[in-house]
Amino acid sequence: MNSKKSTVPFIFLLLVVLLALIFPSVPLSGGGATAEYDGADVAWMLTSTALVLIMTPGLAFFYGGMVKKKNVISTMLQSFICMCIVAVIWVVFGFSLVFGESWHGIVGNPCTFFMFKGVLDGPNWVGAPTIPLAVFAMYQLKFAIITPALITGAFAERIRFTSYILFVCLFFVFIYAPLAHATWHPEGLLASMGVLDFAGGTVVHMSAGVTAFMSAIFLKRGNSNGHDPARVTYVLIGMGLLWFGWFGFNAGSAFGANHLAASALATTTTASAAAALAWIFFDAARGKKPSALGVSIGVVVGLVAITPAAGFVTVPHSLIIGVVTAIICNLLVEWRTTRSNVDDTLDVFPSHGVGGMVGMLLTGVFASKHVNPIVATDGLFFGETSLFWAQLIGLIGSVAYTFIVAFVLLRVTNAISKLRVSPEEEEMGLDISQHGEKL
Repeated sequence: MNSKKSTVPFIFLLLVVLLALIFPSVPLSGGGATAEYDGADVAWMLTSTALVLIMTPGLAFFYGGMVKKKNVISTMLQSFICMCIVAVIWVVFGFSLVFGESWHGIVGNPCTFFMFKGVLDGPNWVGAPTIPLAVFAMYQLKFAIITPALITGAFAERIRFTSYILFVCLFFVFIYAPLAHATWHPEGLLASMGVLDFAGGTVVHMSAGVTAFMSAIFLKRGNSNGHDPARVTYVLIGMGLLWFGWFGFNAGSAFGANHLAASALATTTTASAAAALAWIFFDAARGKKPSALGVSIGVVVGLVAITPAAGFVTVPHSLIIGVVTAIICNLLVEWRTTRSNVDDTLDVFPSHGVGGMVGMLLTGVFASKHVNPIVATDGLFFGETSLFWAQLIGLIGSVAYTFIVAFVLLRVTNAISKLRVSPEEEEMGLDISQHGEKL
């Protein structure tokens, strides 16, 4: 039985190879030779694509340093494997699901760019007219990669690796792709409502955070409560890589080397710095020592919160977003740890889920059309209410959809392949039980 199960993923990969032979997607126009591009924009977006990709190894270090020593390799590998799984899905039909011809604003036609048909030809994406469509596609892939990787912190140290792979595939198809299409496609449902999400507060962080929360509930508590992090130095390295890569995440979402990219880079820097200070200063005010973990988590929370707002708000307002979000998330982390029975191991929901929600709402408060003309009406701070209500309705709808679908996907995955490892495997550690390796 086990040998049969182990052959299924390999058979699927062979089918992808067969599809590649049948659908080679050879460019018809000499690889977009007739298109007009801006060299500076192309160079910046190639750089941003690499910057966003390095965030996933950064996340691996960030999470890997927080778990027990016997689970470091397993936790880190869960991030790295997303780089492989999602990249293959993206080429076959994933890019089409997100940016293909819209089906009622909910999801894209999976055949639009099937096997990257026409991607090397162009035409350029409407929101990124100065760069090749292939660069746009590869840039967006990196967002799709890191989103399921974020979830891993919620069920770290107790999930079966093969089941995790299946869950990643289902999560991408039924949660990430519809939310990304609804938010970032010009004809998407949320975009049509006027919802703003500059670089993924809803699409990436809220979807991952809410799914993480449901996953933690579904898998129940681990065998032991609390532990010392395996490598705090890993956490610091991971935070540094995440902060470094996040400039591609946010400033790259301007899709060009322009003033908007500069503005997003500035707000990203200040929000994350302010959030880190707010986290440790708030801890100090309650009698706690300033810790490396506190600084690292504060930086990430600030980065999460500014993501939906980065290209819509001023630099001073980014400071407010960072501080407010850090305080709220800090309180929720403490509540989760001391008063809740939910074993969200690495606090993915309080950090990414709630951080994304706060950032989305504060976008509706501080967004200004003088920063970005795509903003139809100013935020609540400037006396207008329509944007804030759109953000609030979009938030409620996205959270409800993700929560319900995540529960269904967990049930389906568990029925096909048991999600949780046995108590004996958990006690042994996932590095040995799942991979036969140790740190």
